[in-house]
Amino acid sequence: MERKTAIEKAKALVAQMTTEEACSQLRYDAPEIERLGVPAYNWWSEALHGVARAGIATVFPQAVGMAAAFDPEMMDEIADIVATEGRAKYNEFSARGDRDIYKGLTFWTPNINIFRDPRWGRGHETYGEDPYLTAELGKAFVHGLQGDGPVMKAAACAKHYAVHSGPEALRHEFDAKASIKDMEETYLPAFEALVTEADVESVMGAYNRTNGEPCCGHSVLMVDILRGKWKFKGHFVSDCWAIQDFHTNHMVTNSVEESAALAIKNGCDLNCGNTYVHIFKAYNDGLVTEEQIRTAAERLFTTRYLLGIMGDGSEFDSIDYSVVECDKHLALAKRAAEKSCVLLKNDGILPLDINKYKSIGVIGPNAYSRAALIGNYHGYSSQYISVLEGIRNYVGKDAKVLYSEGSKLNGDRVEGLGNNDDRISEARTVAAHSDLVIMVVGLDESLEGEQGDTGNSAASGDKLDLLLPGSQRRMMKAVMAEGKPVVVVLMAGSSIDLEEVNDSAKAILHAWYPGGQGGETVADILFGKVSPSGKLSVTFYHNDDLPKMPEFTDYDMKGRTYRYIDFKPLYPFGYGLTYGDVSVKSASASLQDNGDAKVEAVVVNTGKCDTEDVVQVYLQNEGSKDAPKNPRLAAFKRVSVPAGEQVIVNMSIKAKQFTVVDDSGNHVNEGTPVLYVGMGQPDERTAELTGKNSVKIAL
Repeated sequence: MERKTAIEKAKALVAQMTTEEACSQLRYDAPEIERLGVPAYNWWSEALHGVARAGIATVFPQAVGMAAAFDPEMMDEIADIVATEGRAKYNEFSARGDRDIYKGLTFWTPNINIFRDPRWGRGHETYGEDPYLTAELGKAFVHGLQGDGPVMKAAACAKHYAVHSGPEALRHEFDAKASIKDMEETYLPAFEALVTEADVESVMGAYNRTNGEPCCGHSVLMVDILRGKWKFKGHFVSDCWAIQDFHTNHMVTNSVEESAALAIKNGCDLNCGNTYVHIFKAYNDGLVTEEQIRTAAERLFTTRYLLGIMGDGSEFDSIDYSVVECDKHLALAKRAAEKSCVLLKNDGILPLDINKYKSIGVIGPNAYSRAALIGNYHGYSSQYISVLEGIRNYVGKDAKVLYSEGSKLNGDRVEGLGNNDDRISEARTVAAHSDLVIMVVGLDESLEGEQGDTGNSAASGDKLDLLLPGSQRRMMKAVMAEGKPVVVVLMAGSSIDLEEVNDSAKAILHAWYPGGQGGETVADILFGKVSPSGKLSVTFYHNDDLPKMPEFTDYDMKGRTYRYIDFKPLYPFGYGLTYGDVSVKSASASLQDNGDAKVEAVVVNTGKCDTEDVVQVYLQNEGSKDAPKNPRLAAFKRVSVPAGEQVIVNMSIKAKQFTVVDDSGNHVNEGTPVLYVGMGQPDERTAELTGKNSVKIAL
């Protein structure tokens, strides 16, 4: 139904409630109101990369991996499948009276925070470090989840609003201080795009304060910007137990009732936590008005009516449970993994010729790991295919596959393990008896993740540095000493400096956390069934670069991400190799009457392998004092380019993208716009790694 009709229905229903009943509906675990025919509803559901925490589901690559595909159309398709499986589960669970947590249709996703610092543990939940890429992928994901109406298939949620990206250990008390320029240039654009262009149904506030005010009770962010400037019509939800932090950690209120009042006064409609259990007392104490309570309840029931779950029914009621993990959905998960994997290095050994290797050693703690497939905020596959299993299945009887765990994932910190290097001799033996070594290393959600959801207690989810744990580094060094050709498969959600093997490994494939059957995809890429085509959605730094960057707690963007760094990274944002040889042969751009620009590029593949690749357009305002230091991503397009052929690619750039942000947060036209069209950034490191330059266009 139209929002106007849903609002009218919500107002009529809430008007029949007592004030206490209306208060009860502002909790994430809203109870039944039997006399009004209102069923219980639990608002807390997750779907970061597939329906999460609700049993079996299609598990797609982790968010940062999906982002590496640079493919909004695929993101839309993935989100539609997530919503479809969510509906199938909701239909079955609710029919059986199960309205518990994670069983609803209000998915608290996507996470569109900016991955500003490589140490942030939750960064792999995001779409990377670039505001434009994040906005484009986020809009597509929201559209896929919510659909085109008249009934929403599921409700999306833009989180965590705003200026939230670690440190995890301090998030309940931390004040993230950001300049007006950084807010407008980096931290807010994706949220604005999802609200004003994608009509996201929900926004979630962050745990931290921003410039002094707690984000779930922030007058500027919530009232002036979100509801005022952006005209947000949906509902606002707190992060879980974030409102409790007002009086227990941020110390901006003196009681639980005052905290509830501050949140609802500024437009927080729904409380994930238990603070709004006290909102009726806050009302009786005169801290909260009846109008504030009923307005919040009306917004929440508007969403429920828009979902068609208040008795009106919808076409989605007939979605059958058989869609969950069906062949079509699993096929898309595999394609997503194929597009997300990033080939960082290849001296020519890849794709592997199976006829050359009669014995293949697969070594490393992530080779036979399920946790390394799925990231965090995940569902569960009915079948997992690890990298080891993928390789074994691929080679069949053509080669003998030897295996050694090599080391524990983080053996140096596993108490009672005994000799932490007790698998190294086995790893060396496997290497010695192999013609080729595939070394599978990295992290999982126990070493990078959210505070409280991780075993990494020393950093509360964040990373202390960019190196792999010492147990893995010692194992890698020992294996390399055997002198066999080594291909490294890295499985992690963030920037990793492989240190000892950066130069000595023959090839490095970054697989992120590739999903339930991700091991099959890795094997297909290694042996050439599929050409890798992913691009880094984050900058990869040398570990020694960390001292060159601001402190983790400093939210100033100067010196952070590809837009502001002034040194060569290990691998730049937007970088990734293929098995083809793709470049931009020529490019042109034309300004339109409305200030937009049209870009046309002729893309040629002079290699011998068909491949997909990503054309990238970067923009710089030359001569502008307010422009970011380095050219910024302004357009991109994933294309398929057959070997020996060329394709024409058309892209567009909106007029606003040509502006820069001044110190007062205003968008101004300043400097001479210059475009760079290529298969990566127009930076020295990209040219050094690829041997190709972008085509420069002055407008």
